[in-house]
Amino acid sequence: MSEFTNLVKQRRSATKFIPDVEISAGELDEIFSLVKFAPSAFNLQHTHYVIVKDEEMKNKVFEAAQKQYKVKTASAVILVLGNQEAHTQAGKINEGLFHLGVIDKREYDDTVSSIHRFYEKGGESLKRDEAIRSASLSAMLFMLAAKEKGWDTCPMIGFDPEAIRELLSIPDQYVPALMITIGKEDISSQRVRGYRKPVGEFVSYNQFTVN
Repeated sequence: MSEFTNLVKQRRSATKFIPDVEISAGELDEIFSLVKFAPSAFNLQHTHYVIVKDEEMKNKVFEAAQKQYKVKTASAVILVLGNQEAHTQAGKINEGLFHLGVIDKREYDDTVSSIHRFYEKGGESLKRDEAIRSASLSAMLFMLAAKEKGWDTCPMIGFDPEAIRELLSIPDQYVPALMITIGKEDISSQRVRGYRKPVGEFVSYNQFTVN
């Protein structure tokens, strides 16, 4: 079994963490140094993370997250946000390629203008969908990178997004895609992994079919 296969199979959603386990900013930065390689549409890197470690703030997040125990015991609670206006950063994102001579001024201008047109034509629904898509891709890589570093995680949607927005001063252009708790899993009452569909039940070739 390859290291990656083993990693994928070992990662699971932790429902209970060992209390009072510290995760340092340095350890989190190591994880995020890998997460930055997550794919995103047009390399716009829509995702922004808000890490909550302060106990007082974590207790407030606990209240906004339906008082789920894993929030209380996690080493940190992480909000994964998607920027609905990420396309406005297309110029900045592509400046490096231009200055390195990888693309010329015409290619740079065409790239930036085409990205702007694409998102403006798509409207608010496309901007929101893309923000959530890119944030979700990034979040999955975060959970795998965290597991590789010895940390357990749990993705969550059970929280009040508007309460979280106000609590963490999240600007309107960012949509809360999901929440991730991270820590060391308490496996004393860990259940067996839930049912997973066989490949034939969720994969179709050439056209949609249901078996």
